[in-house]
Amino acid sequence: MSDKIKVLVVEPIKPCEVREIPDTLEAMQQIVGGCIESVSFEREAIICNENGKLLDLPFNRPLLDESGLLPLDILQGTFFITGVSGESFVSLTDEQIQRYKNLYDNVMIVTALREIPQDDHSDQKKKRGTHHER
Repeated sequence: MSDKIKVLVVEPIKPCEVREIPDTLEAMQQIVGGCIESVSFEREAIICNENGKLLDLPFNRPLLDESGLLPLDILQGTFFITGVSGESFVSLTDEQIQRYKNLYDNVMIVTALREIPQDDHSDQKKKRGTHHER
């Protein structure tokens, strides 16, 4: 059994990247930037930052059901996809890599600008000045 596994890393607004990583918790945490959470399917798992929403990490890709059609949620922050065998993470096959590259290289989420709170507009009013300051 190898001490490395082949995974597909998915970063926000970037194409997917195949990487060979150490099969350790530390290596997985380093990719997602914190504690990991696993969303497992039959033969694959998506590993993401379990606090991605709380940390307001950038929107990444939709979490789709096993058919690849129904969005279940939006993944935030960098995540990766790995194979699953029983209770262990294993390397993805070439077929799995191609399937997920085809899916996630073509579906990206670009976030719109967030609304600026009302308090932030006060600086603009000050810059314009009043009639007697002109």
